[in-house]
Amino acid sequence: MKLRLPPGVFANDIGIDLGTANTLLFVRGQGVVLSEPSIVALDRVRRTVIAVGQPAKAMLGRTPGNIEVVRPLRSGVIADFEVAQTLLRELIARVQPRARMFRPRIIIGVSSCTTQVEKRAVREAAMQAGAKAVYLVEGPMAAAIGAGIPIQEPGGHLVVDIGGGTTEVAVISLSGIVYCQSVRSGGDDMNESITQYIKKHYNLVGERRVEEFKLALGTARAAGEGPRTIQIKGSDIVARVPKTITINEEEVREALYDSVGTIVETVRVCLERIPPEIAADMVDNGIVLTGGGALLAGLDDIIRKETYLPVKIADDPLSCVVRGIGMLLDDLPLLKRVALEQ
Repeated sequence: MKLRLPPGVFANDIGIDLGTANTLLFVRGQGVVLSEPSIVALDRVRRTVIAVGQPAKAMLGRTPGNIEVVRPLRSGVIADFEVAQTLLRELIARVQPRARMFRPRIIIGVSSCTTQVEKRAVREAAMQAGAKAVYLVEGPMAAAIGAGIPIQEPGGHLVVDIGGGTTEVAVISLSGIVYCQSVRSGGDDMNESITQYIKKHYNLVGERRVEEFKLALGTARAAGEGPRTIQIKGSDIVARVPKTITINEEEVREALYDSVGTIVETVRVCLERIPPEIAADMVDNGIVLTGGGALLAGLDDIIRKETYLPVKIADDPLSCVVRGIGMLLDDLPLLKRVALEQ
């Protein structure tokens, strides 16, 4: 029988999807209450916080010499412990009333390729940010729970979680990860590929709005008649003057070719290495795509074509991990089964 905590006992407990690109917070009893870019703006001289989240992102490429804009997470792991601690502390403070008598219990989703040193850094950052206890859960597991996959059943389920810094392909059965393949390539890698394509073919630099271009024109399938176009403004490398160019979705698809190929190959490797009995389950259960990268048009079609398996994009794939973590806040027995060892 599933143990449910009485309402209000841990009403201030928090679930965090600490992502390379965005950090989402779930408060027990309230749902997803915050989604902010994982970016912090600091005063270089005083080392004080100027802005966190969206206000800091708006400063990218526009700061004077005394302001530094930092992304504390790279490829799914903490690259700058001090700034990551600042990010967590500031975001937790936004959702946690200062009048609270008790410190929150916090569950954080982390990449499956996170090392023991990196896990310890995440725990320490959360504790320094005011947590009473910290639990770490692997991102693919949390994503599967948030996508509504029955992870406690004996049948195998394959989840592809495409985040900002990593793509993780995991086969889950009986509340455990049977096999997981992780590559440090995701949405940021796609952005970089588009940036380099534009730089190479148009001598243009200016990466601040690449994410918007990817969402507007990004596709993994060949464009139909009359491909869509978009204007990009930046600085000409040679002439060193402002410049505007027009690119189409076929060019964006070409730029994303290698990144998409990496994701598809990771799925293929995973399918080749799992036990035959679980591989047979894939025929019925198929593949579920989660994370922001799942929204890339045509990606599900390409994976379906390459694997001959049914492919489904989860409902609201961007929030699958944090919703799964939120569900664990209400289910202590399952949390104890899936949480990483201290």
